[in-house]
Amino acid sequence: MTSNKPNMAGLTTAEAKRLQEQYGKNELTPQKKESFLRKVLHIICEPMFLLLIVAAIIYFILGEPRDGAIMLIFVVGIISIDVIQEWKTDKTLNALKDLSAPHVTAIRDGKEQTIASADLVPGDLMVIVEGVKIPADGVVMKASDLCVDESSLTGEAEGVWKIAAEQAERTTDYWHKDYCYAGTLVTQGSGYISVDKIGAATEYGKIGMNVAAAPQEDTPLQKQTGSLVKLCAGIAAVLFAAVGFTTWFNIPDHSFGDRLIESILSGITLAMAMIPEEFPVILTVFLSMGAWRLAKKSSLVRKLPSVETLGAVSVLCVDKTGTITMNQMTVQDTWAADGDEETLLETMGLGCETEAYDPMEKAMLAHCASHGITTDHLFSGRLITEYAFTNELKMMGHVWHHDGEILIAAKGSAERILTICELSEEARKAAESKIDEMSRQGLRVIAVGIMKPATEADIPAQITDCTLTLCGLIGLADPPRESVKADIAVCNKAGIRVVMITGDNGVTAASIAKKIGMPNSDHIITGDQLSQMTDEELREKVKDVSIFSRVVPEHKMRIVKAFKENGEIVAMTGDGVNDAPALKYADIGIAMGKRGSEVSREAADLILMDDNFTTIVETVKDGRRIYDNIRKAVGYVFTIHIPIAFASLLAPLLGIAPTSLFLLPLHVVLLELIIDPTCSIVLERQPAERDIMERKPRNPNEKLLTAKTLLKSVLQGLVIFASSFGTYFYVLGQSPDNAPLARTMGLAIIMLANLFLVQVNSSDRDFAIQSFFRLIKDKVMWAVNIGTLAGLLLILYTPLCGFLKLAPLSVGQFFAAAGIATIAVLWYEVVKFVQKMRKR
Repeated sequence: MTSNKPNMAGLTTAEAKRLQEQYGKNELTPQKKESFLRKVLHIICEPMFLLLIVAAIIYFILGEPRDGAIMLIFVVGIISIDVIQEWKTDKTLNALKDLSAPHVTAIRDGKEQTIASADLVPGDLMVIVEGVKIPADGVVMKASDLCVDESSLTGEAEGVWKIAAEQAERTTDYWHKDYCYAGTLVTQGSGYISVDKIGAATEYGKIGMNVAAAPQEDTPLQKQTGSLVKLCAGIAAVLFAAVGFTTWFNIPDHSFGDRLIESILSGITLAMAMIPEEFPVILTVFLSMGAWRLAKKSSLVRKLPSVETLGAVSVLCVDKTGTITMNQMTVQDTWAADGDEETLLETMGLGCETEAYDPMEKAMLAHCASHGITTDHLFSGRLITEYAFTNELKMMGHVWHHDGEILIAAKGSAERILTICELSEEARKAAESKIDEMSRQGLRVIAVGIMKPATEADIPAQITDCTLTLCGLIGLADPPRESVKADIAVCNKAGIRVVMITGDNGVTAASIAKKIGMPNSDHIITGDQLSQMTDEELREKVKDVSIFSRVVPEHKMRIVKAFKENGEIVAMTGDGVNDAPALKYADIGIAMGKRGSEVSREAADLILMDDNFTTIVETVKDGRRIYDNIRKAVGYVFTIHIPIAFASLLAPLLGIAPTSLFLLPLHVVLLELIIDPTCSIVLERQPAERDIMERKPRNPNEKLLTAKTLLKSVLQGLVIFASSFGTYFYVLGQSPDNAPLARTMGLAIIMLANLFLVQVNSSDRDFAIQSFFRLIKDKVMWAVNIGTLAGLLLILYTPLCGFLKLAPLSVGQFFAAAGIATIAVLWYEVVKFVQKMRKR
């Protein structure tokens, strides 16, 4: 699969398209798609639909083909709703998958473009930088301090420094220094790689890495709803038998065959009424649509179950730079140790990378330029060697042959640079005093030092072996985002602790924390202190500490672990390669979309596309809204199933003849046609409660259906049942011939009550009229409500009425049904009013 010799202009779009047709996608295994027919069969095999089909067959056996045909039409209608929902969900999830797919920068049509890693082809020129997981094998065309971790292939933990192919000597080694491999990580620097092999042809592919997704366990929410459905199905099975036997004994004058069929039909009606088949639909639709809405707000959900966890977050661990602050560094203050400002700035510039991508280095070089020290002047000499920055050392240096002399330009954390500077006691105190002064202003303080070896042989092997002369200090400002103060206040009200984790020093971090209103801004643990603590000590300390300063990525795992062991639900942000383990360990790992590494994005549950703290807070709020709405939908399903189930149970027990029953299978199916879109469309769209961010985080072990929710659902359901069945029973009692009219009155009450029920239950705190006006502009809500009313009128005043064994209602009867339905539901508004008065 070797490509033609590439050029540094990359491929054209047309060439890339042609090569992709030749070589396919850059994937180890092509993604298998489940056929549409298989999905339809899966839906049909649901217990509810099997019962419906059996009921339709029984109608045909009874010699009522018209009823059987109507039944099948309704069954197709309900299945169509579920199939459309499944299709929409799939479409949403595929769109989310495309958004969160790994991307890479490549040179196409002569300019840098971000493309999906799967679209790489041999001959492409890709640009890799620190934190990227390399997506294909390729030749190194250009390297700038490029170091790659190849341990996933070779098992060797030490990073490999890469060089351009034109500088490399040919060797017989299997692994080449002028070649990069798919599946390896860029730990430092950047480079241009000409893609040579993709997909299964890469070394990663040859080794046969198992990239098939691991089987995913059901989430706690899925387990809970699964248990509820099984419990209802079990109860339905018992009642199926009870109602079947009761019906059998209630019609002794019928033939054996008729008695058997009527008994089964009564049992099926009850079983259909008892099984809340909407639960799986609720979960799938609410979580996927919730994830889609979050994506539109710059939060990309990579793992769908994390949507339900968002609402339970109690601790938010965030980076300072770029999340709380704007990540727009500027040099705000400088202090030259000997008063020589020019030497300080020139040394600072020489200590920067020649191709700076770090915001801090960009700010330093911009400051040099504003004082007439250009990059052409700074980097006109010869770079002899360099001391790489590491999280442990927190300093770096470049060794230059510059203006006729050898010099070492070093910069880094002020505390660390001072340890390798030759200073008198007085000079050290003056420097420390200035560091403290700058830090208290919220500035990030960088120290700059210089050393001038006589010859190249005198250059120390490591930066810690250098003896520097302190040039001075640089104070960089990175102001907090404007909205952060208000966001912190929201988190405080919501019972969410915000914890700042930073590589900066504690005084600077505390100064910024104080500005934005973080509680306990004076409680700080440094990385050095953390290293000395046992896990037990750290668990105790994190209870009131909000700032962790001078930490390295390895510390983050311990911080997250300590919070989790204290029973907290932890969300944590990260952007580096080394952040990946902590992101994976946190309950919600949040990767930075703009500045985050590919590795951190793969480990995360959520990708923040704008790296903004406000987006995190909005995401948590939306997580709470989604969980709230799932709970409301489950409560609604229970409420609306109670009158259907009780009516199906009580009528046979009262000895009512099968032909006069309140609900036949046809009518249960008709009600399901209303319930499905109501719970999966209308309730999913409900906005957040006004006080949603004034509550404490929910207990993650709390049941979805709490005793309070269940009691409310049962009471509402029983009142609707009493109203509908009472009306039916009263009208039926006037004359045995009144069965169609009695049935119609009861059914109309349930259908109209359903409309009011959604408004009443759309908020636990606001009144129905407030909920209605909040959604007055929602076209979907209007469509469902008008559709329900239109459907009711259609079955009352068209030939369908006779087919469904119903009778048309007079105007008076219709408004009587509407009045009863209103009272049957709106009584709960009085309960809300009483609760409000008590709170006041």
